[in-house]
This record gives sequence, structure tokens and C-alpha cells, in this order.
Amino acid sequence: MPDQQLNIPLSRGNLILRPVAAHPEWQLSQLLDFAERINPKRSFLFVSKVLGKHIPVEPKIMQKTYQDLASLIPEGLPQPVTVIGMAETAICLAAGVHQALATQYPGSVFITTTRHPVQDQPLLAEFLEEHSHAQSQLLYGSTDPDIQSHILNSKTLILIDDEASTGKTFVNLVQALQKSGLSQLQQIVTTTLVNWSELQDIAQIPSTHIALLKGNWQWQPDLQAKIPQMPQVDQVAHGRYPVIAPQTSGRIPIRKPCNTWINLTAKFKGERILVIGTCEYVWPPFLAALSLENQGALVKFASTTRSPIQLGHSIQAKFSFNDNYGLGMPNFIYNIQPESYDRIVIIAETSSDSIDPEFFKLLPNSEFITYDRPCN
Repeated sequence: MPDQQLNIPLSRGNLILRPVAAHPEWQLSQLLDFAERINPKRSFLFVSKVLGKHIPVEPKIMQKTYQDLASLIPEGLPQPVTVIGMAETAICLAAGVHQALATQYPGSVFITTTRHPVQDQPLLAEFLEEHSHAQSQLLYGSTDPDIQSHILNSKTLILIDDEASTGKTFVNLVQALQKSGLSQLQQIVTTTLVNWSELQDIAQIPSTHIALLKGNWQWQPDLQAKIPQMPQVDQVAHGRYPVIAPQTSGRIPIRKPCNTWINLTAKFKGERILVIGTCEYVWPPFLAALSLENQGALVKFASTTRSPIQLGHSIQAKFSFNDNYGLGMPNFIYNIQPESYDRIVIIAETSSDSIDPEFFKLLPNSEFITYDRPCN
């Protein structure tokens, strides 16, 4: 593998990848494909084949990545331990890793970053994901004094994202947390599916970097290429449609991995079902998808996203519609072929009138489940 080099020609330049180390059960071709962002700040996109975001994935494959990553996280880390997942893409991944760590670190607290403000919760940190289509990220603390004390006195942070290309987002997060009073940190563990960065210690804190694949990258830009105009998808605000589902997936800090309120039943063994989560709301839908798979259905999981990506390369289909939070911005879903499924289930944390009717037209064999309408 050290001699392997991949050259990926894209419309705005050439991406060069050099994998240097991989988990024995995971290779680059199993983990990744590539696409082009509609984003003037960064041209290329690492598209995960196992994340359940831009490419539909079997839940059992997603679950295996959670377990394999958790098995690489060192034992005996200084406690208290706080696990943080990065919105939007890594929320399900982070929740799954946290669940897999429940035996090893049963007292750990789990939080996800978010771009959706939460009323009546203390804001712990605000930081930037600088290359993103939506740079601003929020991280909330807890109104529970014990959980808030745990977070502020954390000695270990386990930071989870789908990939690290430079590691700058992790650095920005840790520095923001230090400014918010996390002064006892002794260890940081970054945990990603793939890590292309050259990260060492973060903010002068001893750091360990866990990944299923590691390597480095180089971007050779085409200086004559046309710079795309990015849609307005960077809102961090309350929308017209509030969150009504229980916030038990980490946007508000939690100790125990949540269960799902969604109860779905496969109609017959081998039923082809696509379960779709909505943007940051992915963990309860994933658990529902996993349950269907355990019933004998042929299930895949995917999610809507605010991330604008060009058609081509790993993106073979693209649907656009209005977001379900009422923020007035486009959302997208990729690589969905509706005719490949007997049934498509869309699950959201917003109300039953929040889904754009256009979405249903694009996916004619779909049904919508939300907390105020738990079944069709």
C-alpha cells in the first residue's frame, strides 16, 4: 500500500491520494469514492461508501464500521470522557461509535455539533468548519448540572468525523472548548473513517488519531477552471418548522445511547426498503432501518443533506427540494433510484407538514414518518 497512488482528474483540478495504512478488513475501494463540490472553497469531495449519507448503504455495513472504529480506541483513557460527533455528516457514525463504547466507557457523555439552534440550552462553543458549504457549527452544553460538570471537567475528548483532510476543524473545536472552560484536557482521540491529515497533537494536548484508512493527499488546481456559485445553504437559525421529536441523539448532551421511537415492520422477507434520514436527524432512522434488516428485509439507508454536489463520478442521481426545517434553502439526496425499492420510508424530526411535496413527487413510492404521525 505505501507505493499506491491514485490520481483522480476532476473539472477544477487533479486530486492525488497516497494511502499509507489501512485496517485489515477495509481498503480504500470499500470505503471511498469521489465527487465534486459546488463550493468555491474546495473542489473535491471524499464520498463515503459506508456512511449512509450520499450513497445508500446496508445498515449492517454501517454498524460494522462503528464497531471496528470503537475497537481501535485505546482503553484506559483519562476520565471523564466526552464523545463529540460532527454535524452533519458524522452524526450517525458518532452515535454508533458511542454506542459501541458503552461497555468500555459507560459513563461517557455524547454530544453532536449542530447547525440548528436549541432553545433553553446553554451554548458551550461556536466554531468554524472552514472549508464547508456551511461553516458555522454550534455545540450545546446541558442544563443537567452533573452532565455539564462532566463536560467541563473532561480529561479526554473523543472527536468523531467521517474524514479528516487537514484536521483544522478538530483544532478549531478544541480551541473553542478551551475558551469555554475545558481546562483539564489530557488526551484527545480523533476517530474517522479516513484520515488524510498530518495531525499530531491538537492545541498542545497529546492526541491519538484513529481511522480505518490513513494517507495523504495533494490538490493540483486548474487555474483556468470556472469557479462555481454555491447555493445559499449556510443558515444557522430557527426555521418555520420546529423540531418536535425527542432530542435524544446528542444535540443535547446524553449519557446513554438512545433507542428509537420508530416502530417499522417488514411486510415480507426480502422486501426492498430504503430508509431516509433527514439532514442531522439520522440516528433514530438508522436504528429503524437496522430493525427492518434484522426482520429479513433488504434494507439500505441514506439521508438528505444540505451539501451541494455536482452530478458525475460517484454522484449518479441527484434530487433537490426545499428543506424540512423551513429555512428556505435547498436540500438534496443523491444516488436514489426509486424503482429499485418496494418501499421508501422518509423519517424526520419536524412535523408532518414540513416535507416539500416535491420530495414525494420525486419518490412516488415513499411514505413519511414523523413524531406527530408515527405511521402511515
